[in-house]
Amino acid sequence: MNGMRDFAEPQTTEHSLEDLIVCPQCDAVFRFQKPKNGERAACQRCHKALITPRRNAGLHIIAVAFAVLFLIIGAAVFPFLTIDAAGNRNAVSILDAALAFSGGPMIFLSLATAGLIIFVPLIRVILTLYVLVPVVLDRPAARHAIGAFRLSEALRPWSMAEIFAIGCAVALVKVADLAQVGFGPAFWMFGILVVLVIAQDSFMCKWSVWYRLEHPKNS
Repeated sequence: MNGMRDFAEPQTTEHSLEDLIVCPQCDAVFRFQKPKNGERAACQRCHKALITPRRNAGLHIIAVAFAVLFLIIGAAVFPFLTIDAAGNRNAVSILDAALAFSGGPMIFLSLATAGLIIFVPLIRVILTLYVLVPVVLDRPAARHAIGAFRLSEALRPWSMAEIFAIGCAVALVKVADLAQVGFGPAFWMFGILVVLVIAQDSFMCKWSVWYRLEHPKNS
């Protein structure tokens, strides 16, 4: 970043809603002031970054989103771990592990697990591409793009790929004493996937996306 600009709190005079911005972390309300490329606008109270415009950020996010899309598919299909114990060798994919309890009442737990670590991240990346590709190409926004982006943000807390990675790390420490564990290609794909998902979420300026969707002629 080349600089940081703090918002000043609004005065007691009335302002239109378009002139105000609310911090999502501490709910402080500020007068809107768009920073230049390379600068960022931060909350004066909690210092959370509110607007972080970057040059060619849309192209970078789209590239990362396509990488995440292919990694999710590969990580779900290819072997994640190979376990060798007492002469028995078995290879398990993430999808196999998520659907391990597919019979009886445990099927609901299996479906929830598969959804949180595979399908929710997959839906989010598809929605991101659906919203950003037309915007980056300077074309009219896709139909229902605002609703799609709102759904993508609503699903963010339910995308738990990184939680699954932490759980796997804890489980591997215990399993390693009982059996010989090998890492399959999906393990490395999933590791890269977690890093890219976190990078994509931190790199995206949500305010810029909303502004482009709601003010296409002013972008």
